[in-house]
Amino acid sequence: MKKLIMSVIPVLVMAFCLTGCDDSFDDSSAASTELLLTVKLPDEAAGATLTDESLSVRNVSTGREQTYSYTEGIVLLPGLYDFTYEATLRLPSGAESTLRAAATSVRVLGSSAAICLEGYYNIESDDLIIAEVFFSGTIRNSGNQYHGDDYIKLYNNTDHVIYADGLTIFESKFTTTAKYEHTPDIMNEAMNVQALYTVPGSGTDHPVAPGEYFLICDTGIDHRVANPNSFDLSGADFEWYDVSTSPDNMDIDSPLVPNMDKWYCYTLSYWVLHNRGFKAYGIARIPVDRDTYLKDYTYHYDWIIVSAAGTFPMTADSYKIPNEWIVDVVNCSVASEYAWNLCAPSLDCGWTSCGTIDKDKTRYFHSVRRKMLRLNDDGNPVLKDTNNSSADFNPDCIASEIELQGTAMDADGTPCTVITYDGVVPVDRSRSPRWPMTSRKF
Repeated sequence: MKKLIMSVIPVLVMAFCLTGCDDSFDDSSAASTELLLTVKLPDEAAGATLTDESLSVRNVSTGREQTYSYTEGIVLLPGLYDFTYEATLRLPSGAESTLRAAATSVRVLGSSAAICLEGYYNIESDDLIIAEVFFSGTIRNSGNQYHGDDYIKLYNNTDHVIYADGLTIFESKFTTTAKYEHTPDIMNEAMNVQALYTVPGSGTDHPVAPGEYFLICDTGIDHRVANPNSFDLSGADFEWYDVSTSPDNMDIDSPLVPNMDKWYCYTLSYWVLHNRGFKAYGIARIPVDRDTYLKDYTYHYDWIIVSAAGTFPMTADSYKIPNEWIVDVVNCSVASEYAWNLCAPSLDCGWTSCGTIDKDKTRYFHSVRRKMLRLNDDGNPVLKDTNNSSADFNPDCIASEIELQGTAMDADGTPCTVITYDGVVPVDRSRSPRWPMTSRKF
């Protein structure tokens, strides 16, 4: 969803009472901190009223979380906190929506802490959305990891044809597991990215019908030839391909699947999705050509490494994508290592995962898949899209291509015998005889 332009309206100082007391949050000691929360509303919400306000507060260090409702005050112990705010927003026109705001890894210190959250509310998406990210990969019978069968699956959640021509997939530069103090901080304006690949076309070459999937993969081959525990991607819509400058790490250019246009990638060999899920992935509509983008949208920033050996100032260069160009973002992480989100909350205020700890061996063969809300009259899923990956995605699902092809779902080669809409809800053939719809060649 596109980022709404924000403006400050009269401050709403929120103080919330504890709905379930927990001494790690509500503390009356001299070392405690009073929370003063300010919510900044969008321009479009001028004159709106708010009801049913709630604030979720999560202690990053302990993982403990509490929900507060609108009342007299919050007192917290000093530390790092994640804040997620929601309220029912009623516009002067009478229309209602859900106002949301969020911030991650916010340092709360001193006698009081003033926290300003930028509020936003969702508009209906009129473009493709990310339905699935398969980053964990498969493994061989030997237990060794196999590379090349990662993919991103898009979906047309609307009631009309959308063309994939010109759509760019991208990967974040930062990781969700290490928060760096960096300047300038452009997160409320743009995303810091390190890989961009674009679907070619004149504008109407690659139609995606309502309820249809669009599969973009790493390598468009039948991976079962090299790894019997993998699956066939030779019918994918597109693959990303890199001309490697490393003779020992050459990419495979499938003759069966067309290549995306490579705009930029940080690696000198070939790009694969982060197989532990430490990145954010997104899609964007970039309204300028490749040369203009590479010239005008560089991002230079300074950041600091803090380690046992000392503090080291660093500088880096990458590229940025303005938030208004971004169509959809999914932050991926792992519970034991999660530190922060890599985009503005208006794009994604949550995150999803495969596995619960770093290098979790249970993550293989699993993906993150967008939840189904209901079936429409054509028997196609209507997928959930609230710009909150924690709420919108089912984590740790058997990958959809494994389900559809009935291939191995573990290192022992056990075939998958269940097909679901979203990794959880089984397919009802009486209502969805033609599901899944796809633009693929098989």
